[in-house]
Amino acid sequence: MNQYIWLIPILPLAGFVINGLGRNSLSKGIIGFIGSALVLASFALSIAVFFQVKATGVINVNYFDWINAGPVKVPFAFLVDQLSSIMLLIITGVGFLIHLYSIGYMHDDKGFGKFFAYLNLFVFFMLLLVMGSNYIIMFIGWEGVGLCSYLLIGFWYTNASYADAAKKAFIMNRIGDLGFLMGVFLIIYAFGTVEFASLFPKVAAMKVGAAPLTAIALLLFVGAMGKSAQLPLFTWLPDAMAGPTPVSALIHAATMVTAGIYMIARSNIIYTLSPFAMDVVAIVGLATALFAALIALTQTDIKKVLAYSTVSQLGYMFLGLGVGAYTGSFFHVLTHAFFKALLFLGAGSVIHAVSGEQDMRKMGGLKGKLPVTFVTMLIGTIAISGIPPFSGFFSKDEILAHAYEHSTTFYVIGVFTAMLTSFYMFRMMYLTFWGKFRGTHEQEHHLHESPATMTIPLIVLAVLSIVGGLIGVPEVLGGHHELAHYLAPVFKASTAALPMHELSSNTEWILMGTSVTVALIALVYAYIKYVQNGRVPVADTEERPALTSLSYHKFYVDELYDFLIRKPLDFLSTFFYNVVEKLGIDGLVNGIGKGTIETSKGLRLLQTGNVGFYIFVMVLGIIGVLLYTAFGLTKV
Repeated sequence: MNQYIWLIPILPLAGFVINGLGRNSLSKGIIGFIGSALVLASFALSIAVFFQVKATGVINVNYFDWINAGPVKVPFAFLVDQLSSIMLLIITGVGFLIHLYSIGYMHDDKGFGKFFAYLNLFVFFMLLLVMGSNYIIMFIGWEGVGLCSYLLIGFWYTNASYADAAKKAFIMNRIGDLGFLMGVFLIIYAFGTVEFASLFPKVAAMKVGAAPLTAIALLLFVGAMGKSAQLPLFTWLPDAMAGPTPVSALIHAATMVTAGIYMIARSNIIYTLSPFAMDVVAIVGLATALFAALIALTQTDIKKVLAYSTVSQLGYMFLGLGVGAYTGSFFHVLTHAFFKALLFLGAGSVIHAVSGEQDMRKMGGLKGKLPVTFVTMLIGTIAISGIPPFSGFFSKDEILAHAYEHSTTFYVIGVFTAMLTSFYMFRMMYLTFWGKFRGTHEQEHHLHESPATMTIPLIVLAVLSIVGGLIGVPEVLGGHHELAHYLAPVFKASTAALPMHELSSNTEWILMGTSVTVALIALVYAYIKYVQNGRVPVADTEERPALTSLSYHKFYVDELYDFLIRKPLDFLSTFFYNVVEKLGIDGLVNGIGKGTIETSKGLRLLQTGNVGFYIFVMVLGIIGVLLYTAFGLTKV
């Protein structure tokens, strides 16, 4: 199987080339088939690789020596272990379902071929990111998914606001990427290698809290903050909703935003030996989870609710990483891929049915018209709310249990955030599917369920959202936690270095009961408010209570960034243009030019064409030279 591993990323790349070159000549059916089939083939190969890793262990394939600069040697090599093998399944499996869904969703779009080419390229770079055996190859994939996010978020670039959203995502990610790149440079300086296989044993031999490790961990985390949308670099992700809905599902569930989680999980020993960096990761993650959940409470755009939900769930994952729950955090990556892809694709099905409308205030009463979409989205909502026995319950509670071991405060804030999650997700469901339809008569007349190419992926993801958590059932519930057992070799060094805490069975039951209880309370409260009482969010023109207004306007973070960053930069740009460039640099250059022109205008008057005048000037020059010499002013 080793000799075929290179095909996993190459197949989607081939899809990009074929669909990109043939976007105007191939039929939509062929384009959709090629784009989807090649990702499906990568998924089939990923399954084979997964079972090989499970049977024989790590696969490391070195293709050629790439960079050889003194002591630094960087091969172009792929490393497939327990961690990356699961990521391959997520990327190609969920990615295929999104490709299949896109055939129906984008069928009438003029850029159908270009869209599939971009999707294939996105999958290629994400596969490269997780398969690389060193930080340099990871960084190539890292930058590649950033490029593809720009292309896909701004896919409908004729809309200026969509193009701005794409530029915003690209620029904010570049800020984080600078931190990642500086961290890689520091790794090379401190250890002389970026190869995981040779780097991590060197790291494991260092003392806890060593300064280089802390600096490296913090710099790498800056990169993760940008790519995985954590405070303060999170505002690009909600704006990424400007892209087509399949793009939102791909970015939020299967690819880009999980890159930061994967990178820290891959670098787990660096963080384990850097307690300060781990505390920073946990605090930033927890703050992001709470902050994004508070914003999601009042949003009226169905995709924006899900976008802030993603930011919040990513915060949970970073909380898990920060408290040493590496397996739990990665478990949540896995379950989140299922239910968040389901929810975004479900939202796309709703938007498709109501003729492009995204405002939940103009929806309602859709459960009878869209039965498949309704049932599958309800399953996704239950899963993300942490209600057993669906997948989100197991992964979220594992993170909360580790948070409780680390800090009671972390646990309380985490449970409160879980309650908010349940409320805003069921609020979305109630406003969308219950009550009477609040849209236009024309929209109501055209309400219909989505085609099979869109509903089949929803059904598959719904099933995975139900059963996906079973691989992580804890012992207290009679499980074996197969995922923890499978990932144990990846986190072996960190497990040995981390302090061991064992919660009693009673404590675990109490923690699980608490999280489920608060989720159910939030569910019931949302039902009373939006179904029984028929509440609908007020129009944008109406006043809201102060706290509600703060949440609805996203706590004015974008406006704050505009005031603190954009306006000062605009002022400096204007100053440097008008003063330094125009008056200074241009003034000097233009002044020299004008002086030369004016001097030449005077000198050209000496060119009279009169030979007698030329002889007279020559005689004056000779006399001047003789006088200069005669008075000893120079040596002859």
